[in-house]
Amino acid sequence: MTAPLHLAAADARSHEILASIRQAFAEKGFDGASMQDLARAAGMSVGNFYRYFPSKAAIVQAMCGYDLAEIQAEFAEIQTSDRPMTCLRDRILGHFSEESMKDGQLWAEITAAAIRKPEIGAAARQMEETITTLLAAIFAHTTRRSVADAQVRYAGQCQMLVMLVKAMATRTAQCGPASPALAGQVVAVIDGILSQISNDKAEG
Repeated sequence: MTAPLHLAAADARSHEILASIRQAFAEKGFDGASMQDLARAAGMSVGNFYRYFPSKAAIVQAMCGYDLAEIQAEFAEIQTSDRPMTCLRDRILGHFSEESMKDGQLWAEITAAAIRKPEIGAAARQMEETITTLLAAIFAHTTRRSVADAQVRYAGQCQMLVMLVKAMATRTAQCGPASPALAGQVVAVIDGILSQISNDKAEG
């Protein structure tokens, strides 16, 4: 069942607003960016801006939701590819590109805000939990295990992969691109995790 046109239009407009304010939000920080700053970045009056997002916490929750929807679509493509683990590796490493790392400062701000704001912390945790579940589904397919089994068996590996991507994005935002030596170590860890899982086929 599709959403009514007016709801779909409002959803699309919300997405446009979020895209236009991401940079301002990242540059000024959660506490530094006022609603006036964000409304200005979106090219809107403050009153109209509040109609879409009544608070900065609501903005962050919406950002998490939109980014998660994109991540789920990305994992759906990985799941249906001919070589899911290779595709997964390529997508993970793709997140270390300079273009993908532009959101590092934004996620550094969100991570900091999550410590102080329970509602933001809940949205961030939901995103990470969903990503680890999506990873487990790919690992289950690869090792011929049930998803429930893979979630338990590879919980640490899933969490480590999420942590690496998050840490690299935050570090790049704060210190600039990783040196070749550091990047090489991170890739080696990722390859080790994926190789370990690929070779851990269930018997029978």
